[in-house]
Amino acid sequence: MVKPIAVRNLHNQVVHELGRLIVGGELKAGESLPREELLAEQMSVSRTALREAMKVLSAKGLIESRQKTGTRVRDPMYWNQLDADVLGWRCASMPTDSFVEKLVEMREIIEPAAAAAAARRRTPAQLAALKEAYEAMAAAADLDAWAEADMLFHERLLQAANNELMSSLFSVIETALDTYFRLSARNASNFNVALPQHLKVYEAVQRKKPEVARQAMIKMVSDSRDNIRRRAGKTAGA
Repeated sequence: MVKPIAVRNLHNQVVHELGRLIVGGELKAGESLPREELLAEQMSVSRTALREAMKVLSAKGLIESRQKTGTRVRDPMYWNQLDADVLGWRCASMPTDSFVEKLVEMREIIEPAAAAAAARRRTPAQLAALKEAYEAMAAAADLDAWAEADMLFHERLLQAANNELMSSLFSVIETALDTYFRLSARNASNFNVALPQHLKVYEAVQRKKPEVARQAMIKMVSDSRDNIRRRAGKTAGA
């Protein structure tokens, strides 16, 4: 069931342990958590720390407490799916194919529009920052360096859209995108196979060609989807 945690009296430790168990499916929707005094004892924390943790998990939509029935795990439809911790816990366990597909759909909605907006509104400084990220991708010697530079490229592209609502989305889904980019690169013929497509996006932004930038990004997301599906096919074949 629930294992004791190493650090006492820190409610964030309880949040992350219980959150991981819930999102990872070890604590299932509808399942009741132990009574407060028992759960605090199992996790080796004070009841005060446990109560604070429960407030956080409730705000994330993971649990609900009722006077007569106690605390239960909520159905995933009620979770705050864009919460950074919830996304992190989903990605910490191996992402399911359905979750990855939903990430693809989110990218298809956001990133082509962001690329087009960047082509219209980018400043010279933002273009230089985007180029710097592209050059870091080109210089990457391994998957980790590539993934870090890839994340930077997409972050700077959203910043260059000069739409604070778009750019704020990056900080929300950063963990999920990092997992996605690594999966895609790992299942490509080479981790840097997407470099030419990133160049096409950069050049369209440089030339202020919104529709070209949009189409280049659509192709990039599509190629990435194909890489992920190859992984799914290999898994099914195995």
